[in-house]
Amino acid sequence: MTTKDRPWVMRTYAGHSTAAASNALYRSNLAKGQTGLSVAFDLPTQTGYDPDSPLARGEVGKVGVPVPHLGEMRRLFEDIPLTEMNTSMTINATAMWLLALYQVVAEEQARSDEGGPTPEEVAAQLAGTTQNDIIKEYLSRGTYAFPPEHSMRLIVDVISYTLHRIPKWNPINICSYHLQEAGATPTQELAYAMCTAIAVLDAVKASGQVAEEDFDKVVGRISFFVNAGVRFVEEMCKMRAFVELWDEISRERYGVQDPKMRRFRYGVQVNSLGLTEAQPENNVQRIVLEMLGVTLSKNARARAVQLPAWNEALGLPRPWDQQWSLRLQQVLAFESDLLEYDDLFDGSPVVEAKVAELIAGAKAEIDRVQAMGGAIAAVDSGYMKQELVSAHAARRARIESGEEKIIGLNSFETTEPSPLTADLDAAIQAADPEAARAALESVRAWKEQRDETEVATALAALAAAAKTDTNLMGPTLACARAGATTGEWAGTLREVFGEFRAPTGVSGAVGARSAGESGAELAAVRERVRATGEELGGRLRLLVGKPGLDGHSNGAEQVAVRARDAGFEVIYQGIRLTPEQIVSGAVAEDVHCVGLSILSGSHMELVPAVLDGLREAGLEDVPVIVGGIIPDSDARRLRELGVAAVYTPKDFGLTEIMGGIVDVIRRANDLD
Repeated sequence: MTTKDRPWVMRTYAGHSTAAASNALYRSNLAKGQTGLSVAFDLPTQTGYDPDSPLARGEVGKVGVPVPHLGEMRRLFEDIPLTEMNTSMTINATAMWLLALYQVVAEEQARSDEGGPTPEEVAAQLAGTTQNDIIKEYLSRGTYAFPPEHSMRLIVDVISYTLHRIPKWNPINICSYHLQEAGATPTQELAYAMCTAIAVLDAVKASGQVAEEDFDKVVGRISFFVNAGVRFVEEMCKMRAFVELWDEISRERYGVQDPKMRRFRYGVQVNSLGLTEAQPENNVQRIVLEMLGVTLSKNARARAVQLPAWNEALGLPRPWDQQWSLRLQQVLAFESDLLEYDDLFDGSPVVEAKVAELIAGAKAEIDRVQAMGGAIAAVDSGYMKQELVSAHAARRARIESGEEKIIGLNSFETTEPSPLTADLDAAIQAADPEAARAALESVRAWKEQRDETEVATALAALAAAAKTDTNLMGPTLACARAGATTGEWAGTLREVFGEFRAPTGVSGAVGARSAGESGAELAAVRERVRATGEELGGRLRLLVGKPGLDGHSNGAEQVAVRARDAGFEVIYQGIRLTPEQIVSGAVAEDVHCVGLSILSGSHMELVPAVLDGLREAGLEDVPVIVGGIIPDSDARRLRELGVAAVYTPKDFGLTEIMGGIVDVIRRANDLD
């Protein structure tokens, strides 16, 4: 009788509004057959701010769950025994802090049992993953908090601590996923992930916190988090290339002899970038094809899989939508015969040739980055970011020209009305308007009942330790137990480490091609930009702003690059700006239009704040346009408030958008 392989860990990336609501969702998903948890934290938690911070305005509970202190971590995992769970936490800048809160909650759960295990025994039972890959945050997601060298120190401290105290834990999840979202080709995805792994392992070795004889265990606990696009044959070959490259690097660079310690261990979230707002029902087959890319090849099969929902390009998925994605995994694992066979592709000349091509390209790019001084140096110089922005611009150009077909978006656009989206406002889950108020009240009540002297002492000890080479996990656990908040922990380290703004990659990026039909369209818009500028007495100036904590800057960067190529003078200062800073920039640069990009769902709080600020500054005549994942009802409301135009993912033609910006400027200045 054929012995079936065990299926991969099945997760759903989830968390929203409040810890109590997220806890109910987790327990419901586990009851439906999900075999692991994947926690989504809100942006203030990810970037180290409390809900009452001005920077947290509009962001609390939007893209994940707020966890500002130990009490909320308790609520998040109430009635979920952590020593029996495999939990993945998508957390980076504040990974050390969230791991500390998780460990303390697990200790408290164990203490509730008479004669329960010691804290050390509890830690030894914990299994899961902290993402903890800060390099890709500087390149794509933008949830960094500290400068690169200090962020790397925190990563090294977590890796060293977990090796000795939480041996089942994956202390870092090196993420090529977000690189592909930012435009990376398969070759770049392979290369930059490996460069990040090399930077991390070299830093652990240099720290002296791990004995030479234990270093192979560090390599063995490194895990990866990858992306799988719809070109599932190429994606499957990419995964086999990852396996071969990692085996070679861990063997030759780090001398790891045990094949088990060299195993490429990875989880996957399939590609959200390719999901469309147009004909969103097509996203289901995209998700299935992308899942096949990381499950078909046994020798390169994912260890954990989480799938997006069909409607993520529209807004926040409902529990039913997440269930649908879980069932896609279960049908493949339990109904099909996939797990009954050895690798289906061993010996295939087509697959072997493609894998060899990907490896050769990745090695060449790895060598380029290493020659610059490694991944951190390539971040500081802006090289990797510029390469990703350029690759993304090339992809956008292929979509706009029709060379790369997206069904329902730029081809086969004729469609029957979809019952799934007949009521767009009901096709997604609305954000809880009470989430921010509940989080603010939670922080107020928490601070009221804690021992302020104990908190101050713990934070002072953290600051003192940060100025030495002491492993910071111990002082961080002390802060968690004392009752410090997420913002206080991060704020203390910001005082010692300083702040950082990553390069945008826009100024040196290669933009749109100028040949063919797309080139003629761009040339026509460029002429309109020039002529309108002359009528207004100078070059047209466009401010592209990213208000709030949303670090997904891909769209803003592509708008900035195309606007530059269309002849605009572009003012783009990167991510994480307050509405006040955006208004100040508009005043200082005397701009003709302000473009805001928001993908976190905070548009109804942040856009009105910018509009009010412009009015107060006497710039009520400067038009404002907005782009993001914005439901129709919100778009109507924004236009009623004075927004000149709203763009969503279905508006994929960047050159067409540039023409629309010219129209907006001309109308605002009574030129037509």
